[in-house]
Amino acid sequence: MLGLIKKDLLMIKGNLKMLSIIFIVFILIALNGNGNFAFIPAFIGVMLIMSTFSYDEYNKWDAYATTFPSGRINIVKSKFIATFILILISFLVTLLLCLIIQYINNDINFKEIYESMLGCLIAIILLIAIMYPLIFKFGIEKSRIGIFIGIFGVTSLVSILSKVKIQVPNSLLIFLSNYGFILFLGISLISILISYKISQKIYLNKEF
Repeated sequence: MLGLIKKDLLMIKGNLKMLSIIFIVFILIALNGNGNFAFIPAFIGVMLIMSTFSYDEYNKWDAYATTFPSGRINIVKSKFIATFILILISFLVTLLLCLIIQYINNDINFKEIYESMLGCLIAIILLIAIMYPLIFKFGIEKSRIGIFIGIFGVTSLVSILSKVKIQVPNSLLIFLSNYGFILFLGISLISILISYKISQKIYLNKEF
């Protein structure tokens, strides 16, 4: 399985030039104080790991890799592990960049960095939890259409609900203010575990 993880990470190596350019743009935008872009590196990390699915599909890698001992289980497991390794690296780089940028701007705010990165982490985990079962079931190309429709649908629903006036109890608002991040992080971790189990079941029964 270590070989499978290494394979995915090495495949990403070819995109490092593009990644470096995006990071430079990110730094320049952030230095100008034009908004919080802490989510960009992690989002790029997810897009890069998704590109490995395209490479695998194009080279018909899965049909070959499934002949290995425990190949199907290890392929799913290695994708999730490689994804989180890349996200961890992205977040560490993001943390360093945020500290450097805020230091240059003489405005270091640890609470803002913490909230931005934690919120971003939750969003990325939920995105992965939704995407990966679709990719393992339908392949990367068909899944992109489904993911786009899903994101568009959720965005539209949120937009509609935001226009509806709903009375929210103060006790609930206080609870979410104090424990919201922990609650959503817990939901996200449970979601990724469920996503992994579903992806594993799909892949074990998939024919190539």
